[in-house]
Amino acid sequence: MSDNRAVIVDPAAAGRLVIRAVADPTPDRGEAIVRVRAISLNRGEVRRSTMAPAGWRPGWDLAGTVERTASDGSGPKVGARVVGFLPEGAWAERVAVPTHALAELPEKVTFSQAATFPVAGLTALHALGKNGPILGKRVLVTGATGGVGDFAVQLARLGGAHVTASARRADQAAALRQLGAHEVTVGDDIPVSPKYDLVIESVGGRTLGTALAALERGGVCVTLGVSAAAEVTFDTRTFFATGRTRLYGFYLFTELGNEPASIGLRRLADLVAAGQLAPHISVERPWADIAQVAGDLMARKYPGKAVLTLG
Repeated sequence: MSDNRAVIVDPAAAGRLVIRAVADPTPDRGEAIVRVRAISLNRGEVRRSTMAPAGWRPGWDLAGTVERTASDGSGPKVGARVVGFLPEGAWAERVAVPTHALAELPEKVTFSQAATFPVAGLTALHALGKNGPILGKRVLVTGATGGVGDFAVQLARLGGAHVTASARRADQAAALRQLGAHEVTVGDDIPVSPKYDLVIESVGGRTLGTALAALERGGVCVTLGVSAAAEVTFDTRTFFATGRTRLYGFYLFTELGNEPASIGLRRLADLVAAGQLAPHISVERPWADIAQVAGDLMARKYPGKAVLTLG
């Protein structure tokens, strides 16, 4: 009998997420078996779990150690500390992970820190590249206290951009400046001035509508979330009068078809090891608390990332 356990959906349970015994992973030739030590939560997988059928296994982000190398000889060796990314099912004690979605961790990077990288870190990293190099450019990050926003503010500052962070509450401004934002705007509306070369937008609704009017000529707005509302109304005349501006729909799984996750994961790990990037972990609990922490995430009870530890 398998001694592997995983988080699965149980519609009859409070919070719908429970830990149950599951089959041992059966790896393909290009997959390594990873003993998971930490996972992190994202709104996307948690939202899906509220609607998914019984037995569905959520989870994108994981960090742990390699128990068995890939049979094709690729990827990290047995005992290597790694961070990994899966399209689903990452929240388990042992998982099979394609080696192109695994990166080794420097000793200075903890499993908990690494578990925040895959979705939030990779999304910020790839989104910031959608209008060329950001050195000297004006970048706006909405939803800046969220998991992606936290990474985006830090990475934009690190890349030499002039960074404006958008928050919903004035009491969040000081923390965002400490994170690296040069300026902070508060509220759902984005002022039409100054103009931005790049907007990383995760709120949707009114915030996205007004952000489009704040684009510089040739600017790009990358939309990657709808935490406020999925439907958007905006002034089309203002948008097209700016000239050559673009609205880019971002989907991480598509982006990783262009560059393996392993590359970006290692870049993020090296930045953390060098002290240039600091993941914001607001909650760190045992994975037995999955249902409670997931519910708190959807209720917006904490900013930044939630990490759950195994064993």
